[in-house]
Amino acid sequence: MAGRPVTGTPPRRPAAAATDLAATAGRPPRPAEPDAARGAGAHGDRGRVIASGGPAVAGASAATESQGTAAARARAGRETGSGDPGAPAPLGRYLAKAAAVTAGLTAAGAVFGLVRDQTIAHLFGAGHDSDAFLIAWTVPEMASTLLIEDAMALLMVPAFSHALARRAADRAGLTRKEARAQDPVRLLVAATLPRLLVLLAAVASVLIVAAPLVVGVLAPGLPDPDLAVQCTRLTALTVITFGIAGYFSAALRAHRSFLPPAAIYVSYNVGIIGAMVALHALWGVRAAAAGVALGGALMVLVQLPAFIRNVGFGPSRAKGAPRSRRDRDRPTLIAFGLIAPVIFFAVFRQSQVLVERFLAASLPSGAISHLNYAQKVAQMPMVLSLMICTVTFPVVAQAMAGGEREKARRRVERDLALASLAVLMGTALVIGYAPQIIQVLFERGAFTHRDTLATASVMRVYGLGLLGHCLVGALSRPFFSTARPTWFPAVAMGAGLLVNIVFGALAVGWWGTYGIAAANAAGISTTAALLLTGLGSRIVAIQVRRVAVSIGRLAVAAVAACATGWIAGPMIPDPLLSAALGCLLVPAMFGATGMAMRALEVTVLPAQIAQLTSQLTQRFRNAR
Repeated sequence: MAGRPVTGTPPRRPAAAATDLAATAGRPPRPAEPDAARGAGAHGDRGRVIASGGPAVAGASAATESQGTAAARARAGRETGSGDPGAPAPLGRYLAKAAAVTAGLTAAGAVFGLVRDQTIAHLFGAGHDSDAFLIAWTVPEMASTLLIEDAMALLMVPAFSHALARRAADRAGLTRKEARAQDPVRLLVAATLPRLLVLLAAVASVLIVAAPLVVGVLAPGLPDPDLAVQCTRLTALTVITFGIAGYFSAALRAHRSFLPPAAIYVSYNVGIIGAMVALHALWGVRAAAAGVALGGALMVLVQLPAFIRNVGFGPSRAKGAPRSRRDRDRPTLIAFGLIAPVIFFAVFRQSQVLVERFLAASLPSGAISHLNYAQKVAQMPMVLSLMICTVTFPVVAQAMAGGEREKARRRVERDLALASLAVLMGTALVIGYAPQIIQVLFERGAFTHRDTLATASVMRVYGLGLLGHCLVGALSRPFFSTARPTWFPAVAMGAGLLVNIVFGALAVGWWGTYGIAAANAAGISTTAALLLTGLGSRIVAIQVRRVAVSIGRLAVAAVAACATGWIAGPMIPDPLLSAALGCLLVPAMFGATGMAMRALEVTVLPAQIAQLTSQLTQRFRNAR
């Protein structure tokens, strides 16, 4: 077996490994490497893979480019069930399953996140202790954006996609042993993961030692910073665990394995809840910080088996490989020029939270907690609406790598429409029924009715920026799907952050927490507008006017649904019953207004639901 030559198509894995997640996470039974190679084949050899996480630079011969384009079209036909080469970069059947599983697990993670926040509110209320913990929570929130959600994914998904492309292209004529020793995927892991671990450990150590300085910078007006310092030293450990979890997630998504990455926030919140319940009587709010550290470790463990099975840990060097190939997978100083745009974008985006807590530190006790609870609940529709973009990001990246820009354009436009539909309907519910939602979720224990009213009012202001948050998340991905990241998203995010800072500094003295929330909405909406107008002329030629008109019609439907909920909510005294009926009333009004406005996304929704129901019914009958 060791001397068996390896053809251009990798050998199939054993059945159990090859089909492990295909049924539940939508991963196709056949390995994803050939598809990745075909989708990115036009960019396999022009430059080096940036071992620190940067995407590979494009390039190949004309013959390879032609083969990659043809294969990408064939793959598009397989996924859509047709051979139409002009179809959009598709959300095929297995990606649809992956999106459903990802959305389901994300929703479960959000539910556990609510339980986590409920537990914090119940045990510690909205006062000095909760404020101290939330200051310390800034570290994992920043680490989550940089190392899981944005920077790591935007860097490593394309890097692994290009490595998979080279794997398929380089296997011809090699034995299994040689192919394994020279596997570009394993070489990428060997060149990047150890260095990443060293860097993360160094950053975590600095944060632990400099915790008093960190707290002083984040919340200079905090009366008693000692508790926040102790919590920060515990949460600093998440720099290591979040970095590893984000690396695993990016690698698995590039391999079309979506189930383990989607489960990380469930395990994370379970760890926090468990630690608080078990240790709050002994450690107080420090138990929540310890739970954050425990949850980060669980995020790694839940993905480790799948990473070993699908990706593996690479050799120390490419034995027997040409020097040019070894250099291709070695970190270089030029890598910073490729990763810097992504890092600055992610830092600017997460810095909104830093601005809010910095401005709120001088307000009365509990202000930081009110802002936190309002933001966490308000952003749930945005998080769920972006699941489709998370799943289709590898598809867009491969379409761009293969030169299939028309397919990428249609895929991006479809994603924007679906994400806007979901987030605006959720926004209408969040704003219309804010007091009822907060009362049901948090008003118990140390969280009083006064806290409910303050949090609900802030949440309604936050809701004005939900569409902007959704569009920034959806629009930033196409910018980073190309071979070389562009600085435009970072510049746009920096402009939005500047609006947030200036508006917040002026408004906090007049309107307190409401001014901070309004500044957040204004800043993120500015960024969204810049990204929407800039994407068509720089990356993917989307029809900006048509997209804007479509979103505008959906926004009108959301306003009508929101007004209906705002009026109808107080008519029912019981908050739980009122919120439950609102979950029916708001979508009904949204749909009716959307139909009247002839919003295409709303008018085609009944037919899509009927088609999905028919497919599920047919599958059930076949299963019987």
